[in-house]
Amino acid sequence: MLWAISRVAAPNFAAMRDKGLQAHLDYLHSQKGILVVSGATVSDDGTEFTGSLLIVNVGSRAEARAFVDADPFQKAGMFTNVTITRMRKGQWNPQAAEGA
Repeated sequence: MLWAISRVAAPNFAAMRDKGLQAHLDYLHSQKGILVVSGATVSDDGTEFTGSLLIVNVGSRAEARAFVDADPFQKAGMFTNVTITRMRKGQWNPQAAEGA
């Protein structure tokens, strides 16, 4: 099952990002067996982090929540809100993201 995970950045996100970035990236790399796509969400002008969007392929909401809870960024309190939504795979065109 696919799960879309949307997180809203806490006010301290930018100040804490560099400190925890390597641990966060290492965690995401360790989860590549379930991680379909991930990325930061940013302001329209691209200058401020607003949160993140991740899509994982796991068997349950509980597994998606466990994935989120184990992320070092999440553990550090860098997000104010997490929404987990089950989704279906519709269109799949990863080539459209090239150069983004």
